[in-house]
Amino acid sequence: MATFGRVMVHHAPCVFAVLIWADQLALYMLWLLMAYLTDVWKLGLTHAATIVNVFWGLYAVFPLLHAFLADTILGNYWMIFISNISFSAGLGFLTMSTPPVLARSMGNCSEYSPECIGQGQKILFYTAMPLIVFGMAGHLSCTTIFYDEQLSRGGNQGNNDGGSKVFTKFFYDVANIIVPCIAVLGLPYVTPWSLRFGIPAICALVATFLFSTTLRRLNKYNLKPKGSPVMIFIRVFVAAASKLLYTIPTDANELFEVRNSQLALLPHSGSLRCLDKAAIVIPTKSLEEQEKNAWGLCRVTEVEETKAIVCMIPVWMTFIFCGVVTALVFTYFIEQLNHMNPKVGRLKVPIVVLLWLHQQITKTCANFCTRLYHSIGVRKPGSEKIAPTIGIAVSMILAILCCITAAKVENRRLGIVRRHGLVDKHDERLPMTVFWLLPQFVLLGAYDGVLISSGYYFFTDDQAPFAMQRYLPLYNRFVSGVGILASILAVFVVGRISENGGKTANWFQHSINASRVDKYYWTLAWLMGVNLVIFVVVAVLYRYKESKLKREEPRTRSRVTNALHCGHSTSTSNWTCNITCNCCCWNFEYNS
Repeated sequence: MATFGRVMVHHAPCVFAVLIWADQLALYMLWLLMAYLTDVWKLGLTHAATIVNVFWGLYAVFPLLHAFLADTILGNYWMIFISNISFSAGLGFLTMSTPPVLARSMGNCSEYSPECIGQGQKILFYTAMPLIVFGMAGHLSCTTIFYDEQLSRGGNQGNNDGGSKVFTKFFYDVANIIVPCIAVLGLPYVTPWSLRFGIPAICALVATFLFSTTLRRLNKYNLKPKGSPVMIFIRVFVAAASKLLYTIPTDANELFEVRNSQLALLPHSGSLRCLDKAAIVIPTKSLEEQEKNAWGLCRVTEVEETKAIVCMIPVWMTFIFCGVVTALVFTYFIEQLNHMNPKVGRLKVPIVVLLWLHQQITKTCANFCTRLYHSIGVRKPGSEKIAPTIGIAVSMILAILCCITAAKVENRRLGIVRRHGLVDKHDERLPMTVFWLLPQFVLLGAYDGVLISSGYYFFTDDQAPFAMQRYLPLYNRFVSGVGILASILAVFVVGRISENGGKTANWFQHSINASRVDKYYWTLAWLMGVNLVIFVVVAVLYRYKESKLKREEPRTRSRVTNALHCGHSTSTSNWTCNITCNCCCWNFEYNS
């Protein structure tokens, strides 16, 4: 145990950095999944978009489930370990699903064409997708938490010297500068898809091996699951349902509560009184007996925490349509890029450059809004509750502008398609530069960044229980993932309505050149306008909670903040949140 801190402080940054590098390389290649399915598999526009949206939608939905499993059953280490194996196997299967890899053993040709993709390749591909999603979701939900646990444990043993910060900063800088440069400027020039997928697969395999070697060096206490606060939410509903026939006492002091200086207490509120039944003490049974049944009796504080989450659900529902707009960057924006002129003079610009720019704008806008909200909270106490609401509304306005811009650019692109007779020539490049799409990528990046930061502050700045704040970013991501999945239904419904009972052609044809995606963009613009109005109404009706949480010791708050994905300062009453939106599936932040 004496060597734990010294080993982990210097070894952990290297191992976790390798995981970050592997994830970033894989993410940059997976961004091109839409192009792979339409160019190599020759799938129809909506068919390919459905596969891609299912992939990215589940990637956003699964981290919440992973975090719950890690906290209740597996623990962070074993969840990461299983995720690494799944991630490596998935990338390996994806590589093997490309035609040249197993052409001889499966008796197929080795060309990148649909004729060379047999049943075996399809099975490998559709097996790889959920494995990759499972692996990336596990990294997103558990890795940063586990890394912080190990470093803090090492620091508690007196071994957390300045060397750990040097190592962390070095590998963090490498992951955010060098690796993206390789992925953006190097891998796109590797034309065989088997190598494009194979290089990240090899990196993931190396990362998995290195991580598996850390087991004997890790603190065994931190490998054990510590319980999930989500269980409180479930327990309250179960306890309230079991007491449907009981009457809620008029005096809130008759409800069950544990008066303990070590526990955080929340005052009783008059909203959602039906949940108060979870705290009813049954007079015919002894209190000691009821306290032993955690599923039959809950504290008032636990009930109030559940009420706070339930009250947020209407606001969360307005975020679903935001996910529909976010889905554009993975599907139709990529397909537009894939059919336009990528050259600037003699220089060929890879598709992932605009995607990288989108991520950088997202990160910059999120960090800017984070600092802005913190500054507002310091200078004008009380205004920090309104600022994120305005930020969410601004993000929706940016989404509307993005859809309008995309519709106008697509209309111009289709005009060039018709003039050059390229409607039925799917593989031809348009004499129109890809930089026409730059404004919509910039607007979508700004929209994502403002929404991420504003949504985080709206739900965590004294509005949600401290115990649940690790999960709140995952809740936001979950709702966004539901929106990405809902975009599949949106395309189907809009396409059917566009047929007008068979009188007109469906807006979505086999290729993007024959489709009218511009009209779909216009539809999303006015639907987002409706969603903005609904959000404003919900935000006006939302009851902002005052900060009345009683904390007896600063250490209580510090223990809670260690469970968050963001770093919080505990030296003052105002929280400082540093949100880093990297171009991969990590919430990783280095604070010097």
